[in-house]
Amino acid sequence: MSSEAPVYRNPEFDGYAEDYDAALRKGLAVSGESKEYFAERRVEWLGECLGRIGYRAGAIADFGCGTGTATPYLLKLPGAKSVLGLEVSAESIKIAERLHGSANSRFELTGKYRPEGNLDLAFCNGVFHHIRPSDRNGAVKYVFEMLRTGGLFSLWENNPWNPGTRYVMSRIPFDKEAVMLSYLEAQGLLGNAGFEILRSDFLFIFPRALKFLRPLERLVTSLPLGAQYQVLARKR
Repeated sequence: MSSEAPVYRNPEFDGYAEDYDAALRKGLAVSGESKEYFAERRVEWLGECLGRIGYRAGAIADFGCGTGTATPYLLKLPGAKSVLGLEVSAESIKIAERLHGSANSRFELTGKYRPEGNLDLAFCNGVFHHIRPSDRNGAVKYVFEMLRTGGLFSLWENNPWNPGTRYVMSRIPFDKEAVMLSYLEAQGLLGNAGFEILRSDFLFIFPRALKFLRPLERLVTSLPLGAQYQVLARKR
């Protein structure tokens, strides 16, 4: 029996939908980069990880897709055929449909979607710090049930051990009440749900002003230094 849709990002997110980009720009200004830069870089890294294990993801879900920023990048992953964006905010869904709706992408409220165990990949960025800790196990189970056996979950979150991350979040109105989680906590959540942890990576150490140093980041992705981390896991 499929899990009920998890609750995250309270209804106030509808109020931020139209101004989401402006609020995010305010927070990210200290990095010198746009939300598109980070969205593209996350998916590029994921693509490299998938390439190393020879994995092609045809059917993809973006859990907590917001206004759909990651959609065009996810459709560039090797083998990608479709992206399903899932979101609790109806206003955000409307914007995502307007900006990114296509024959290969659609958007749906989490309250209406029921997992069918047929997706190859679930992608999630910056959502779990908006989910109450007591509800996180249910959210992971929901994602688990979306995936086919052997399907992958790419969970991206903000690194609470990075002071720059905390400063950026303090500048974003909808992150004021966020409860951050470490990669160790994320690994535990996924492991308890039945996922096999494949790898954890940390990205985004240097701001644009120090972009000449970014090639060095590849040497230390296993160290908890970056502003964000990915935990990549497989459904057993």
